[in-house]
Amino acid sequence: PGAESISCTGKATICNMGAEIGATTSLFGYDAAMARYLKATGREAIADAANAVAHHLRADDEVLVDPERFYDQIIEIDLSTLGPRINGPHTPDLSRPVGELGAEARENGWPVEISAALVGSCTNSSYEDITRAASIARSAAAHGLTAKVPLLITPGSEQIRATIERDGLLADFEAIGATVLANACGPCIGQWKRDDVSEGTPNTIVTSYNRNFPKRNDGYASTYAFVTSPETVVALALAGTVDFDPSRDTLTAPDGSEVRLEVGPGIELPEQGFDPGEEGFIAPPDDPAERRRVEVRVRPDSDRLQLLEPFPAWDGRDLLGLPVLVKAKGKCTTDHISMAGPWLRYRGHLENISGNLYLGVVNAFTGAVGEGRDPLDGQTKPYPEIARHLHEEGLEWVAVGDENMGEGSSREHAAMEPRFRGCRAVIARSFARIHETNLKKQGILPLTFADPADYDRVLEEDRVDVVGLADLAPERPVTVRLHHADGSVDEITTEHTMSEEQTEWFRAGSALNVIRRRAGAA
Repeated sequence: PGAESISCTGKATICNMGAEIGATTSLFGYDAAMARYLKATGREAIADAANAVAHHLRADDEVLVDPERFYDQIIEIDLSTLGPRINGPHTPDLSRPVGELGAEARENGWPVEISAALVGSCTNSSYEDITRAASIARSAAAHGLTAKVPLLITPGSEQIRATIERDGLLADFEAIGATVLANACGPCIGQWKRDDVSEGTPNTIVTSYNRNFPKRNDGYASTYAFVTSPETVVALALAGTVDFDPSRDTLTAPDGSEVRLEVGPGIELPEQGFDPGEEGFIAPPDDPAERRRVEVRVRPDSDRLQLLEPFPAWDGRDLLGLPVLVKAKGKCTTDHISMAGPWLRYRGHLENISGNLYLGVVNAFTGAVGEGRDPLDGQTKPYPEIARHLHEEGLEWVAVGDENMGEGSSREHAAMEPRFRGCRAVIARSFARIHETNLKKQGILPLTFADPADYDRVLEEDRVDVVGLADLAPERPVTVRLHHADGSVDEITTEHTMSEEQTEWFRAGSALNVIRRRAGAA
């Protein structure tokens, strides 16, 4: 009953946040809310097809009656008792009721005053999200209240931007002093030219984004980022402090009256339908011959764009004598592997953006961040320099990860950069699902220790063999040999989750190589 009360976009938000904390997958059974959303977004045919087999797209009756028979763990959440919560800093899974954050912040020395509040991202800017947040803005404006800190609104898509502008919701935010940004990823992935603070200045921001890892939004390690719902962000922007419980506390209006903010129920879908806005997609020619004549020209001296060359196919031999470029300790998110912020200007230039490779990783051997031992000359250098050195010398390498390697963002660059610089395998205690898949797509072997304790056997000066690759197949373990500097050898067993199709990606050098080959044969 609880799940059926949540809108389709609300369910999507929950599923997205599952990925942020490393869930393999999150799903809800198909229901009327999903059908309504599909039809409202011009996908009636998909809704009709789903409705025809709806009984197959939800839990079976016996599962609903006795879920303990089918699941290892059942967690029951009473939505009627669930109040506003806020998570962080530095990780999206550190949660508490919003009313408790003020005391916790003072206890830990986190700044209580807010320096900026941000609403948006692909995850939390649905029409329903925006209508609920805008209802608070209208309530505040009616009493003469305005945001006490910079409030930035980022529509999650062109369709949402056009629709909420048409329906007057952007005007509601602007009435309390908000600034509306372009409908893009924006500060959620670090596209934020922030000049009100500088690195080293402790400050707190609140966002409705889906991740809040260090340096994620503004590039500053000294920023404490907290994630919460869009309506809570607006309420805290009006208060100017995290020491405020919107459900209980009041704000003082210009006339001296005490105002308790009012939150509307949120409108699931726009009454007038969605406005698609401006079309930005230019379709390629229908004729395959014409498509092949399309030429992409990039200025040779561009530092923003670089034409990609296909990654080389596997040569049919085992991987022998590979040095360990990095052994990560503890949390190693995709932001640690490929930082956002100012680096995103190089998203179209693989060589230049590889200058951020592993800059946020904690070295398991020394505890230092972003630097390690160059296996060619023994010197301590930043990881990007070591990777470039190995690449220039034609020496391939492996990386080693701890638990939940690659947590968080689905950023392809966290897999493309290692592959570009010569990574052939990443061996970890466990992987975040999306990062594991992205490694497979780039032709990198994502291997997990069959015995997690084998992580401790990997030493800084090891040379690594990955053998038996001619027999690589689904569910077949892969043998790894660790050649230690003292001449001893440890042979360990690793596992993988590659399907037949994904092993083909490895052999071809990447998934793109497979697609290219098939397209050429068509």
